[in-house]
Amino acid sequence: MNIRKAIVEDSEAIAALLMLATGEVMYKFIGEQDYDKAKDFLLHFVKSEDNQYSFQNCYVADEEGEVLAAVLVYDGAKLGELRKPVLEYVHKHFDSNLKVEDETKEGEFYIDSLGVASTQQGKGLGSTLLSFLIDEIVRKMGKTLGLLVDKTNPGAKKLYLKLGFKPIGEKKLLDLSLEHLQLK
Repeated sequence: MNIRKAIVEDSEAIAALLMLATGEVMYKFIGEQDYDKAKDFLLHFVKSEDNQYSFQNCYVADEEGEVLAAVLVYDGAKLGELRKPVLEYVHKHFDSNLKVEDETKEGEFYIDSLGVASTQQGKGLGSTLLSFLIDEIVRKMGKTLGLLVDKTNPGAKKLYLKLGFKPIGEKKLLDLSLEHLQLK
């Protein structure tokens, strides 16, 4: 298995993987529970540059050219500029009044989403990608790594705690109740 920066050609696979992790947010963006429409919405941004869901902010785990997992991570200080094109699109095409809380801010690199192919879950790919980010961002760069975990997903929280993340508070994002974890 190889972990690498994503390229635009990975966009289809990335969108499908990230939908596993962030589908609820995409449904709220488009205002309906339509998987294909939400995935197409996400794909539009994954294959584009300079937005929070762009392939430019992704790392992928691949094996023999097949993308098996993807993680979306960016500098929290850039959330406003990265989210701007997404919100402009949502306001133009879906809900002109949608307000979205900031899930991160300056001072942390934010793991927005992590998705592992359903056929690969339980094999340690998520842990491997997270360990890669911990090494790159926390150990090598000396930065803080943060993420939000859904309170209804204790398995994910258990994994994050095992890797050294610590709870620092709670957040609401589009009516979802989330816990904010960081690793310094």
